[in-house]
Amino acid sequence: MFSRDSLEYLVGLGATEIIEVDGLSYSTNPLHKVKYPKPESLKTTTLTALIDYIKADPDEIEIGQELIVHVESPGRVSLLARTRVDAERECFMTCQALTPNNIVFDRFMETEQFNIMLQSSFVENNARALLLKVIGNIKEEGIKQIGDDGVSQAATIKTGVASVNDVVVPNPVILAPYRTFPEIEQPESKFIFRMQSGPKAALYEADGGAWRNEAMKSIQEYLTEALKGIERINIIS
Repeated sequence: MFSRDSLEYLVGLGATEIIEVDGLSYSTNPLHKVKYPKPESLKTTTLTALIDYIKADPDEIEIGQELIVHVESPGRVSLLARTRVDAERECFMTCQALTPNNIVFDRFMETEQFNIMLQSSFVENNARALLLKVIGNIKEEGIKQIGDDGVSQAATIKTGVASVNDVVVPNPVILAPYRTFPEIEQPESKFIFRMQSGPKAALYEADGGAWRNEAMKSIQEYLTEALKGIERINIIS
């Protein structure tokens, strides 16, 4: 049999009191926040899916509830709700862009790999065409420096069946890799193009990451136009 003192002690273990000390509140027992249930967010790869979801509202999101479309990066956009009373927010959908995984910067590679990367993962423009011409016809002994500034390079390339010519490659070059959602025009940016014996070639980013801001702004403008007329949507980037 338990004594009276023992029973009173056991009952007291479950009692929780809030004590004020120097203007601060303390609990006599540890407290754990009861978490509200949160829906599992949908995972998609296009902005079109996000637009279709918002317009169709298949989950019947509470009428009047404000939503936030957060452009987190050039390749990630999330659909969120406002914070709840527990200071947490629900995430209804996350869009993660599918971008090529063979784009390599800041490292030299064989010209054949470089050729494939340019053709498969970069938007066609004049600079891409020039680089493809150079690396597709380059002669091993033809790479050399022009001047003493360390910037310009020239390559001896085949210009006919039996003739060769020196071609100066401009630097920087303006290229547009596939780095964001397909619905958005791929942002162009500056790259330093370098060659070395092998022959090998490399691209180095030279815009300080400014293309990211441009891409995120384009995503925001695209979604703003696509969701025009729909209230309770705040698009931020």
